[in-house]
Amino acid sequence: MQFDDQLRRYFGRTDIDAVPAEAIAAGVERMRVDLGLEKDRGRRFALWCLLFLIGDAPDLDTIFKDAADRDAARNFMDLAQSDPPLD
Repeated sequence: MQFDDQLRRYFGRTDIDAVPAEAIAAGVERMRVDLGLEKDRGRRFALWCLLFLIGDAPDLDTIFKDAADRDAARNFMDLAQSDPPLD
């Protein structure tokens, strides 16, 4: 799964800032449906991460049955919310 491909699939373009609010809502709804139907762990994780970055991820304890997946999601959350290192 490529990030740009997922943006194109769910929002019709790669520049998320240029997507109208109603298109964001529709794309998020499609992503949530796909997340619920997806069986592949990696794809489920990628969809959840994209939803997290958009600010609309479901609770990870309800999405990930495996403790390792929940830990990976928590690590992703920490990394996504941390400040970049100074050079």
